Amino acid sequence: MKIIRFLSENSQTLTGLYDPQCPEESRVIRGNVLGDFEITSNRERIKRFLPPIEPCNILALGLNYRKHADETKISHPEIPVLFIKATTSVVGHLSPILLPIAGSQEVDYEAELAIIIGKKIKNVPPDEAMDCILGYTCANDVSARDWQMKKQKTQWARGKSFDTFCPLGPCLVTRDEIPDPDSLRIRTILNGNTLQDSNTSDMIFGVATIVSDLSRSMTLLPGTVILTGTPEGVGFTRNPPVYLRDGDRVTIDIESIGQLTNPVKREGDNRQTKK
Repeated sequence: MKIIRFLSENSQTLTGLYDPQCPEESRVIRGNVLGDFEITSNRERIKRFLPPIEPCNILALGLNYRKHADETKISHPEIPVLFIKATTSVVGHLSPILLPIAGSQEVDYEAELAIIIGKKIKNVPPDEAMDCILGYTCANDVSARDWQMKKQKTQWARGKSFDTFCPLGPCLVTRDEIPDPDSLRIRTILNGNTLQDSNTSDMIFGVATIVSDLSRSMTLLPGTVILTGTPEGVGFTRNPPVYLRDGDRVTIDIESIGQLTNPVKREGDNRQTKK
């Protein structure tokens, strides 16, 4: 199944089946896709795409593609390199990526396959890890390189956690439709130009290994999103560097999942004060 979350025309938050051939409406799902649910015959028009899951945690891997590690001139890691992104960084398909008021001239794209955990697990062995996955989606691990590498002295979380820096979507594809997530074409297309074009077979640690390894450190709850790393071709390694700019349009395309597209805009002064 391809599952989406969306706002209906009367601004209800709904879950439904996604049909790329009919992207204007969805067949409504009643219940919780992380538990019991049923597919109804009711159809609703899609006003706005939401992230296909509301993550309880976002765990992310760095340097998990061989050629990406090579282009950054960093040795291949011996164990998965983990960082965490804020859940407030999540946005859906077609929502804007905002260049932050806090300032960054070096906001970069990163195409990533995202795993969605479907059950509570701890210390799961690799040969049982796939059964714990609900499905997969496209992710863009947007990164402010100056904050990541200079201002925060290589502490990655802040530079990767600005609001809107974790687009997910357009849909969650259940694991039965993707029998081999370690062999999927993955691309970034910026303003019509393909800048990343690789395959998840280049990952240093495959999906089962990632889930098993992370479950040894922490309990993985249903709804946990795991970003599995990005391939070569990111903006900061190019000569000259390519960073996101106001007016850009960036698409993450992953085989068997679809295309996650987000416009890029400059953040307005949307400050909130406590009354």
